[in-house]
Amino acid sequence: MTPKERILAALNKEKPDRLPVSVHQWQDYHLNNYLGGISALDAFKRFGLDAQIQYLQEFGQFFLMGKDYSLYSTPEWRDEATMLRSDPADRACRHVVTTPEGQLTYQTEGNEKTVWVTEHLIKTDRDLELVVKYLPWPKHENEPVRRLYDEVGDAGILRGAVWGDQAGAWQHACCLVDINDLIMKCFDDPSWVHNLLKALNERKLAYIESMKGAPYDLVETGGGASSSTVISPKLHEEFCLPYDRAQHDALHAIGLKATYHTCGGTLGIEEHIVSNGCDASETLAPISIGGNQEPWDFAEKIAGRVALIGGVDQFNVVTDGPVELIRQTVHRLFETVGKNGGYVCCLSDHFFDAPVEHLQAYADAAKDCVY
Repeated sequence: MTPKERILAALNKEKPDRLPVSVHQWQDYHLNNYLGGISALDAFKRFGLDAQIQYLQEFGQFFLMGKDYSLYSTPEWRDEATMLRSDPADRACRHVVTTPEGQLTYQTEGNEKTVWVTEHLIKTDRDLELVVKYLPWPKHENEPVRRLYDEVGDAGILRGAVWGDQAGAWQHACCLVDINDLIMKCFDDPSWVHNLLKALNERKLAYIESMKGAPYDLVETGGGASSSTVISPKLHEEFCLPYDRAQHDALHAIGLKATYHTCGGTLGIEEHIVSNGCDASETLAPISIGGNQEPWDFAEKIAGRVALIGGVDQFNVVTDGPVELIRQTVHRLFETVGKNGGYVCCLSDHFFDAPVEHLQAYADAAKDCVY
């Protein structure tokens, strides 16, 4: 099988020729510091990994620090970004958003590895009103996706994502509102929360409709803020499940598969994940990396109803662990999570300083796992 055929078979809950082996996303930090600046696709090929290449359309996400945000503005939503600190190891960016009825502000900071929000966009009821009324959203750009799909070819699959700072409506809301405030609003004023979630999801569904005809093999939804390491199963059921289900139904209506991302916090929401209609669940983060149950325990509860992606501790095992631990981890996941197929062995999230020889050992270990 080709890498593409191998991953697609797993996504169809089938047994491929051997265990598919991949990484969630290749970060520029690792490509530039360890691999001489090669592309993500070339990195997958170098190690003999089954590629998952992601096309991420730029439309003004908060993490695009240093970009010209006027390119993503509209007459009713002018985002003026000012770099306060530009050192790659210590960056800060201040945003002032102007709407016909007032201004909003937010701020981000970052380093060479990531970006985070230090001041959230929505801080008052008035801010919420402006976001609900004026927050813009784009149409999907299909032509660049077609070109990238052809470039990836048989080396693996092409992944996309739903519009927003995060794909899921709840997860997107957590980028706009401080998570502690948002959780308290769920109890004190749930209609306030649903007002925001509905506004975000309406835009996401419109974006999904514009994705029709894009040759994605898989589209990522959700995000870590929906996991049961952040919110309770009860909150997930009310504030995530209905919006996630609407997205997955919309993706299926245009012929696309969805993978639901929870960053590993799955204990107690297993049935919600099945009920939301996703085709795959990721990233099966083990307890050693912050998940709240082991991948094989989650897999037993899922019982083959959705495909599974992830399971490998990218730091304690692949970055810091000895080669023998890497091999043992991959083999154990194959014998437990992947024993009936429907599984892509994958690093459970972003990695930054994994030695190249450890990545090679990781790729090689899966080649022994033959169905």
